[in-house]
Amino acid sequence: MKNIKEDEKLSVLNHSCAHLLAQAVKHLYPEAKFWVGPVVEDGFYYDIDLGDKSITEEDLPLIEKEMKKISKDGKRIVRHELSKEEALDMFKDDPYKIDLISRMDENDTVISCYTQGDFTDLCRGPHVDTVKEIKYFKLLKFSGAYWKGDAKNKMLQRIYGVCFETEEELNEHLAFLEEAKERDHRKIGKEQELFCTNDLVGPGMPLWLPNGATIKRVLERYIQDKEISLGYDHVYTPAIGTVNLYKTSGHWDHYKENMFPVMKMDDEELVLRPMNCPHHMLVYKNSMHSYKDLPIRIGELAHDYRYEASGAVCGLERVRCMCMNDAHIFVTPEQIEKEFSNVVELILSVYKDFDINDYSFRLSLRDPEDKEKYFPDDDMWNMAEDKLRKVLNDLKIDYHEDIGEAAFYGPKLDVQVKSAIGHEFTLSTCQLDFLLPKRFELTYVDSDGSKKTPVVIHRAITSTSERFVSYLIERYKGAFPLWLSPLQVNIIPVNNEYHLEYANCIKKELESHNIRVSVDDREEKLGYKMRESVIKKTPYTLILGDKEKDTNTISYRLRGTESTENITIEDFINRLENEVKEKTIF
Repeated sequence: MKNIKEDEKLSVLNHSCAHLLAQAVKHLYPEAKFWVGPVVEDGFYYDIDLGDKSITEEDLPLIEKEMKKISKDGKRIVRHELSKEEALDMFKDDPYKIDLISRMDENDTVISCYTQGDFTDLCRGPHVDTVKEIKYFKLLKFSGAYWKGDAKNKMLQRIYGVCFETEEELNEHLAFLEEAKERDHRKIGKEQELFCTNDLVGPGMPLWLPNGATIKRVLERYIQDKEISLGYDHVYTPAIGTVNLYKTSGHWDHYKENMFPVMKMDDEELVLRPMNCPHHMLVYKNSMHSYKDLPIRIGELAHDYRYEASGAVCGLERVRCMCMNDAHIFVTPEQIEKEFSNVVELILSVYKDFDINDYSFRLSLRDPEDKEKYFPDDDMWNMAEDKLRKVLNDLKIDYHEDIGEAAFYGPKLDVQVKSAIGHEFTLSTCQLDFLLPKRFELTYVDSDGSKKTPVVIHRAITSTSERFVSYLIERYKGAFPLWLSPLQVNIIPVNNEYHLEYANCIKKELESHNIRVSVDDREEKLGYKMRESVIKKTPYTLILGDKEKDTNTISYRLRGTESTENITIEDFINRLENEVKEKTIF
């Protein structure tokens, strides 16, 4: 999907279409007043005050019809430049425009407006030359939006739309949106009973249902086993800590706005932890270490809590409570490049197992001008950033640099992915840290007997279980590979009276090989059960009747196919075990 905001030509077209929308609304609702109508990544929106009226689904086609009528009229779009006094007079009856104009500095800002026919709107521009150029558009949805994003202000009506240069591009985009709707992990999560939310628990705090919990468990066992094979030691630490813990780490000064409020108990001040590094620093500090012990790799599937605004939470993708695949690697300066390289190779190995191919590497650096966010040590930052560049260059990895995205304690490598429905986010991260080991006074005994401070590599490979599962749901469209699927085999006896006993025997045999299996013994028609198995996207459906019972075989249908194959139970089990071992994607 194109990023419309970053495409200059499309951005101008979409902004012009926002004005066309406003003009059409003004024709249909003469009392309408307008706040702002910006271009966003996937189109545009306009925030509108319709008084006591509310937009409904039926209104969007009517507004579109009026937009097309205006477009055919072909009026030129004309720019005018105004003084602040002239602008205030022109929009004297519009409190929203008056608010915008009043906050403009007339000495620094050129105030401009654009006129098309009977409609004039305050705007910096630019716009297309005539409304006739705005042909291929679609109004997508509407929602409420508080004026200035403040819940204390009036609720405005926000209408979203998108515009393209050709009908073909518009149709492609609309087809993508339909596909995205089908892939949305919230929709699939509900259909397949993977997770749910409940207002009594609160926004951003999903409840994992048995099917989703199975995927989460398999994923977490997978990454733990992979880490153990690479020399990680796993720990468990509390999901709570004292305020002093986070003051010592520095997170209190840089992150407290994203933390849940302090809990005061007697003389203690405690908070739910938003990250795990302070706890892991103290795990390291619990015993003395020699340079011979390093690197020390401490891993944990840890529960963290971050206060996201209720409007920002989104299914499993953005939550307030999460299970982080976290680890901290304590190294000597000489070991940085090797260990950092190992983490990058681990990321690539995991992505291969999940068939993740659409990703990019971002080297997140500090903004040297930001003296508040970043620890003030130029030598430390320059050394850390140079080391990460060297690792990436040695591995011949393409990456781009992003100023101002580093953690407060050090630069990091972020792996950016775009979900199947177009959301871009960080899936994996690896961070270099010279600061926290100093703040916690961590040491190791070097070869000359002196005490040195280790360097810490923070890393999360499979992100949080919540975000990673949301990404996989949308990537696979709910059709999980066999090794991840909550239910791997669904057995359907043709007739319960004659075939159920055999079906249960097959179930028991499969379970003895750790296959997740169920028997559909409901008194329903075979065709109905088959269709339901398809809808649930079960990888394998077995159909057991007289032939299978008499020959001690099974007949199976692979998801996505319409043919049925008959084989021995031993061959079937071998097939399943190989697919699980190879993590086959089909």
